[in-house]
Amino acid sequence: MSVIAYLNFDGNTEQVIAFYSEALNSNKVKKVKFKDLPQDPNYPLPENELNMIMESSLEFAGGKIMLSDILPSMKKVTGELVMGNNILISIVIDDKQALEDYFSNLSVGGYIILPLSDMPWSSCFGMLVDKFGVVWKFNSDAEKFLDRVISNKQ
Repeated sequence: MSVIAYLNFDGNTEQVIAFYSEALNSNKVKKVKFKDLPQDPNYPLPENELNMIMESSLEFAGGKIMLSDILPSMKKVTGELVMGNNILISIVIDDKQALEDYFSNLSVGGYIILPLSDMPWSSCFGMLVDKFGVVWKFNSDAEKFLDRVISNKQ
């Protein structure tokens, strides 16, 4: 299991990755853009969003941070990005029962943004805000997703 700081940005994640990877002397950088995924023909992303970062990770000094852009088209769901809501806690664990337990426990008194469910990038993904206003992201297989999409691009 890993607990990872997850940073959201407003369309400039590519620049943030470049800066952080150099500043932190990152030994491994992975990134996937929205255009790297098949688009739903019923809900295609606008052209200006296709090059935004859907998911990325930087490893350094034995740690990791993950980063992504918030799509302008998703701000009705996620809300506007302001200082303070651009950082969340991401729990990445393959044990789905443990993931479900953490999700259930942390949702008490808070609210669920997205219930745990199967997504194109994860077999078990969900988001919630706990009763203290902290945003939590749950993902059973984030690394497998990043590796699969990156290897398909090569």
